[in-house]
Amino acid sequence: MARIPYADLSDPEAGPLVSRIVAERGAVLHLYQMLLQSPPVASGWLNHLTGIRQKTTLSGALREMIIMRVAVLNGAPYEADQHAPIALREGMTQAQLDALDNWQASDLFDDTERAVLAYTDAMTRDVQVKDEIFEAIRARFEPRQIVEVTATIATYNMVSRFLEALQIHSHDERG
Repeated sequence: MARIPYADLSDPEAGPLVSRIVAERGAVLHLYQMLLQSPPVASGWLNHLTGIRQKTTLSGALREMIIMRVAVLNGAPYEADQHAPIALREGMTQAQLDALDNWQASDLFDDTERAVLAYTDAMTRDVQVKDEIFEAIRARFEPRQIVEVTATIATYNMVSRFLEALQIHSHDERG
């Protein structure tokens, strides 16, 4: 159960944003209903996440692999619950999802995916990234994609930290 109540979706201040979220996402998920406790924060969050999820040049499979690895590392089940079906639609296999816990021992990831997973691990666990890990990214991506990979990792660390601090879960009852 979430640590604070979910926002009232009928609040007039939230109304326009609720409509936009439904139009863009199909429904107001638990995450957004919590964010709507502060409509300005929810609005900025939605803009940012829309950029990360829908406007980068990264493949959907690579983006979702990053998101799922961040969820694993941060113990964020809501993030994993929401993104596993998306990852499968975007081209990840169930075997790859299952192997994310111990990707280093798996032969299911190519060299580019392995470089991205190592970068994800370094950014998430250590914050500072060792030169050799970054060089593997630089060797495979142009600057735009490096920024997009980095921003995706950073963003989903933000998401999982928000979810876990407030204990937002898919099974929560909402008002």
